[in-house]
Amino acid sequence: MVGGEAAAAVEELVSGVRRATDFAEQFRSYSESEKQWKARMEFILRHLPDYRDPPDGGGRLDQLLSLSMVWANHLFLGCSYNKDLLDKVMEMADGIEVEDLPQFTTRSELMKKCTW
Repeated sequence: MVGGEAAAAVEELVSGVRRATDFAEQFRSYSESEKQWKARMEFILRHLPDYRDPPDGGGRLDQLLSLSMVWANHLFLGCSYNKDLLDKVMEMADGIEVEDLPQFTTRSELMKKCTW
């Protein structure tokens, strides 16, 4: 009855994904578009096992949520942050595909174009 065992394993996997998605949903900001939330939720779910709060507290989950906001704000709003922080979140997000990202021009790029 290998087929029954495989089906049970698949059902358990699907159930686990559903629970993780439901858990992450509580962290969605009301101002996030569906596209922004899907990308940030993927970031959160990818790293959730490494950032679970220890039994004595510690705020690891808060740290993950903050990192996810830094990444999303940089990607979707063009916010800039400390280089080390940006390097960290970009490394954490490696492989997350987001289509149709906005293009931003930095102040220094604009100033280079000025011919006063």
